[in-house]
Amino acid sequence: MGNFFPRWTNWLPLKVGIAVVFIALGVSICVAYYFTPKYTRVGYEPTQPVPFSHKIHAGQLGLDCRICHSFGEASSHSNVPTNQTCFNCHGQGKGAIRATSPKLELVQKAHETGKSIPWVKVHKAPDYVYFNHSAHLNRGISCVSCHGKVNEMEVVRHDQPQSMGWCLDCHRQPEKNLRPLDYVTKLDFKPSDLKRGEFYKSLLDKKVTAGEIAEVIGGEGAKADGLDAIVALAEKTYGKDVTQKEVGTQLKKHWQIQPPDSCTACHR
Repeated sequence: MGNFFPRWTNWLPLKVGIAVVFIALGVSICVAYYFTPKYTRVGYEPTQPVPFSHKIHAGQLGLDCRICHSFGEASSHSNVPTNQTCFNCHGQGKGAIRATSPKLELVQKAHETGKSIPWVKVHKAPDYVYFNHSAHLNRGISCVSCHGKVNEMEVVRHDQPQSMGWCLDCHRQPEKNLRPLDYVTKLDFKPSDLKRGEFYKSLLDKKVTAGEIAEVIGGEGAKADGLDAIVALAEKTYGKDVTQKEVGTQLKKHWQIQPPDSCTACHR
């Protein structure tokens, strides 16, 4: 009696097995690449119950982030504004701004009823992640580093991945994001905006020695005996304009910023 199946079917299980392996490998690579915060979070832009424009308030009007998010520097969590915060500007008294606008109807209603405006949360860390806003803001990490230039956003969106790898990149090289505390909420800040002499004078005023500053600029053995010598060394090293590397390395050294880069940094 002849074979019921043709000879080529002898190889079919092996071919199917190889195909399954390659398909599984391809699916794994796609999941690992595309199912990450970079693709699943970035760009998330929910519609809010009140059409609040950050572009107008933080951009055109130049309002400081802390006017609405008032607990960021003192608390582990940065709060959303209360009804009263909105009503302070858009209430019904004398000098109220656009109090009768239909867009502000919910603000007026919330003030009358005492019920909070149901803002939709844009950025939310998982429950198993510990993140302290005050620790970052009080050590020179700007709002813009995590949230992007919200002063240019009509509707706030999720701007950065805020994944574990993204956080660790900053923890390993914090100098790429550090800035003087006076500029933490200035979202358009550029290092070149700083006056080099004033920046180094602020370090000297905090009892950092000229020699310590010089070694950060030029490495071990570099010397300077005063502000003018420091400025000359910095200009020779970094060029005419102040750079992020210049600012960040000084602040990291003299503020003794050593963020943990192990699991215990966020998982406690």
